[in-house]
Amino acid sequence: MIEVHVFNAFLLPELKQTGWFSILNFINGLVAPSFLFVSGFAFQVSSSGKLDEMRKLGKAFWKKMMRIFQIIIIGYVLHLPYYSFSKIINKSTQQQLDSFFAVDVLQCIGFGLLFLFTARLLIKSDKFYNYFLIVSLIIISLISPFVWKIDFNQYVHPFIGNYFNRMHGSLFSVFPWINFLLAGGIFARYFVEARELNKEERFIKISAIAGFVILLLGHLFYSRLFPKTLTSIMPNPVFFLERLGYIIVLFYLCWIVDRKTNIKNSFVMDASRESLLVYWLHLVIIYGMFWDGKSLAIKLGMTLNLIEAIGSTIILIILMIIAAKFWGWAKKKYPKYSSLFIKISAVMLLIIFFIL
Repeated sequence: MIEVHVFNAFLLPELKQTGWFSILNFINGLVAPSFLFVSGFAFQVSSSGKLDEMRKLGKAFWKKMMRIFQIIIIGYVLHLPYYSFSKIINKSTQQQLDSFFAVDVLQCIGFGLLFLFTARLLIKSDKFYNYFLIVSLIIISLISPFVWKIDFNQYVHPFIGNYFNRMHGSLFSVFPWINFLLAGGIFARYFVEARELNKEERFIKISAIAGFVILLLGHLFYSRLFPKTLTSIMPNPVFFLERLGYIIVLFYLCWIVDRKTNIKNSFVMDASRESLLVYWLHLVIIYGMFWDGKSLAIKLGMTLNLIEAIGSTIILIILMIIAAKFWGWAKKKYPKYSSLFIKISAVMLLIIFFIL
């Protein structure tokens, strides 16, 4: 994730025209789908507890809702043209406003989790809930090419319309990207079931084989053997299946690493527990307007060679791991103070946003 943003922001343009970069770019394109898949997987695993309390709109319900909307809000904050309400109103260009209303991966994740959460509350049967996710995934795959042809901003505000397609700059519109999140939820259901039946290893291996076959078929589909009338469909259901195949194979590799190493006590888990912090903080470092009103991405530009870009990526990763470890330690050691710190910081930032 960090490598993607560092290379996109700083790598020399001529290096992006090379053959090796096209391969790297394809691999980098798996980051966001994996992020969505894991979000759906984690929600499915964690949503089984306190369902009765959440259905009664108790404390657990509001806690879950706050976490979901926190993701969505952070997504929009990262795209603020100015950290000042008055400047946004008076100085923002149409291009800046279009960028702000465009849907990025965090908004897609937030909406997807809200969709899963609502369905989980309304559908009491675990079996029918899973069927609902499967049917939703199929329907979204089939109608997405038609949804992408409609300019929803002609009928609703861009704040809503941009969730449907990429026509106005959304990188991760709900159609079809939410499918990766739905797939994560569906996969988690069968994974947990296999674990409970002591068939986890068999399930993972079969899934990996299926994933490998699917990704090969995906490459075959785009190898010019099929007519352009099929391969040019946007968004193409095969695009989703091909990347889902890669994700499942990656899941299998991660499962092997987890089985053979003590990764649960490593820095990897520290970073993963604070993935939202890492995502927000590294983007602020790259794109935050802290250098005479300019970001590092603007100030440095695409000027780094390959070695410099790799070095910058490693440095930023180390910084993010340190930040994640520190914040994880603070939350565990001083839970009340860390929670209070977040609330006070949020209120202060909100006040500064409206008075500047």
